[in-house]
Amino acid sequence: MSKLLDDACAEAVEMKPVLIELVPEVMNKKYRTKLNELPAYQAVRATDAAYQGRLALAIATAMHRCSHEEHWRVRYNMGEVLGALLRGTLGLEEDDYLRLFKLYGLDFSHAHPCRNLWYFPVGLTLAQVGRLAKKQGQLSPPMLTFLNQLLQHTTGLSGDEGKIALKVQEILNQVTGVETLPTIVFADGDPFGQQLNEFVAHLDVASSATGAWLRLLQLWQKANGGQPTAKLRKELEAAIAAIGVEALRHHARGWLELLIKMPVEEKVHDMGSYTYTSLTFLMEANAIVAKGLVWAMQPLADNTIQPLLANLAVKCYRKIPGKGPLAAGLGNACLLTLAEGGLPGVALLARVRPKIKQTNTQELIARHIEKAARELGVSPAEVEDMAVPDCALHEGRAVVPFGEYTATLTLTQGKADVAWEKAGQPLKSAPAALKATHAADLKQLKETQAQAQQTYTAQRERLDRSFVEERRIPWPWFAQYYFHHGLLSGLVRPLIWRLQHPNGAYTDALWLDQAWRDAHGQPVPAPDEQTQLQLWHPVMASPDQVLAWRALLEQHQLRQPLKQAFREVYLLTPPEERTATYSNRMAAHILKQHQFNSLAKLRGWRYSLLGAYDKGYESDKASLALPAHNLQAEFWVSEVNADAAWNDTGIWNYISTDQVRFVRSDAPVPLPQVPPVVFSEVMRDVDLFVGVASVGNDPLWRDNGGLVQYRNYWENYSFGELGEVAKNRKLALERLVPRLKIGKVSAIQDRFLVVKGKLRTYKIHLGSGNILMEPNDEYLCIVPDRSAKAVTTDVFLPFEGDAVLSIILSKALLLMDDNQITDETINRQIKR
Repeated sequence: MSKLLDDACAEAVEMKPVLIELVPEVMNKKYRTKLNELPAYQAVRATDAAYQGRLALAIATAMHRCSHEEHWRVRYNMGEVLGALLRGTLGLEEDDYLRLFKLYGLDFSHAHPCRNLWYFPVGLTLAQVGRLAKKQGQLSPPMLTFLNQLLQHTTGLSGDEGKIALKVQEILNQVTGVETLPTIVFADGDPFGQQLNEFVAHLDVASSATGAWLRLLQLWQKANGGQPTAKLRKELEAAIAAIGVEALRHHARGWLELLIKMPVEEKVHDMGSYTYTSLTFLMEANAIVAKGLVWAMQPLADNTIQPLLANLAVKCYRKIPGKGPLAAGLGNACLLTLAEGGLPGVALLARVRPKIKQTNTQELIARHIEKAARELGVSPAEVEDMAVPDCALHEGRAVVPFGEYTATLTLTQGKADVAWEKAGQPLKSAPAALKATHAADLKQLKETQAQAQQTYTAQRERLDRSFVEERRIPWPWFAQYYFHHGLLSGLVRPLIWRLQHPNGAYTDALWLDQAWRDAHGQPVPAPDEQTQLQLWHPVMASPDQVLAWRALLEQHQLRQPLKQAFREVYLLTPPEERTATYSNRMAAHILKQHQFNSLAKLRGWRYSLLGAYDKGYESDKASLALPAHNLQAEFWVSEVNADAAWNDTGIWNYISTDQVRFVRSDAPVPLPQVPPVVFSEVMRDVDLFVGVASVGNDPLWRDNGGLVQYRNYWENYSFGELGEVAKNRKLALERLVPRLKIGKVSAIQDRFLVVKGKLRTYKIHLGSGNILMEPNDEYLCIVPDRSAKAVTTDVFLPFEGDAVLSIILSKALLLMDDNQITDETINRQIKR
């Protein structure tokens, strides 16, 4: 340290005492202590500009001498002081600044000048030079030569070095008095940068628009931060005005399409002792430029630009293992531009939202929608209603002519299918001849089919999650955006709705045989403009009314797109009334954490994986925001710390479940005060998490090792009491089994479907689907083929069949003819 300070002060001896006092004080200051709070630095700031300039030169000299690795901390702390001085006024001349640049390592007399510019405050020093140039009106030839060399050295680089090139260009423009055409070079490591370089190379120097184009491209290189500053917005607007809106739109469409089509390249890095794989989309410098392009679209994104931004946003949030989103910054820029694009842009935001899995991004989109909804004078839910495309369907059907052929796109029972015919005669598939004559139209039809399928699925999930909102929709709005909507009409008409009348009375009805009808199939008055519709929930009705609705669906073979009349109901139990603020109904289960995490996010819950690195985290929770009721539901969980308890990335494999609570402003809310529909839906979600993610549902868990400490839990869950979902499954099986060929050898007994095979009798648990063999209740492990077609497709179900129901029926069909089973693994278990 002493030698460093001696060298630093060789030409300014007066600086040594202040550095001896200042440097240790800076190095020993606490993390949160600000520099201007140090006595030694306060004394420096009290001196004149000339003194501070000499001190800056002395510090830069000392930093230059810090070439050894052990001096990095000294250099870092002295750099903080130097940067602070350069933000003020220094009494330095051009030669002094040239000397500073040389101390930074920017000596262009060498073949390879230093490129570690982040060690030194180059940008702040250039700002000082810019102020000096403005004051003098000119710069000396040596300084101009240096600046041109620095510009050549940093042009096309990313990060801080790219910013240096922009600053140098500004200074040179300022001192010449004539704004020369900027030198713009993009990183050429990806197709986007290569195309931009090609665009620049073909600009006509004689054209008046060339300067505007180059200035716009230069501004895109400044697109740092989360959103454009007011200054940058003005500069972008000026450059766009000089170019012309249509000219920019034309090129922007091509660049955005390129970004959407660009492949994500996989690279294998060999480090000698190990290798790793990375996925690359855009180089860092070009990702900033792409963000600038998207920002520039904010005031001029039309119906041709906005869909491209939506598609690019979805691509940018693609999850890359070990990294996260592919290009989150660029994705955020797309969302911001769509949010500022009026109702069409906000509608696209709502369409993008279900395609993005990151919870924080979904919350960002929700904030954008809420802000835009306030400005547009509608609710966020109404924005999402208006965002649903009809995919050119009318009552779930669209007929598309292809010359002598006709394609009919239909959306039936949640599946989008295309049927072909010629002169009224059906065809098995699309005619091969059309691939040559109508290739673009066929592509459009395929895209429409995919969009219809995705939209239907997303809207079904949205409706299924909307019970907790207890939203009431005025009939005119409902008629326009639901009942008469080309795509949604097929989703909402088979559902039961509560028609709320102005006088407080209500009627429960669904659309059946071209009329609104009650649970007994009798016509009821159609809703008028004063009627409000609310999605009916069985917790609203008496058991007799629920049974009547179920009977009506059975009678008319009406299959609901989501489970409603047969929906599970969770009512407060006496133990929950006694605990008052929490429920232990779903406690003490062992779940696979990753499976639980996926399910929770699918249902709109917020959860962060618990890892072994989070020591001190002995409990955490999944939470569900319920803004319509100013509530938040919490499902408490904790890690299961046992042998082989975490994976290679340090994430716990298993979690144990605890309480379910409701809070408002972080204070617990008594369960009787929670609206019954909200309580029932939250408990249904939690039951779903347990029912799917529990280790008790894994037939191989015990035989593959599992956790020895929890073998009893697996046994108890696999064959224990039925939950609400399993009870509903039992009701369905009681109706289904007699109609199937297994009916003669099967019967529902307590918690099991009992199947009499030729060799043995089997008890299939109605909750887990696991099997016991009589007479000794031996466990039979059969792993279902997840790719096999569900066996319930030819049997009417008035609700969406669940996976476990299909698995139970598949196992029953297999075991009734157990003497014909060819799988040796199963046979060994049966015959042992």
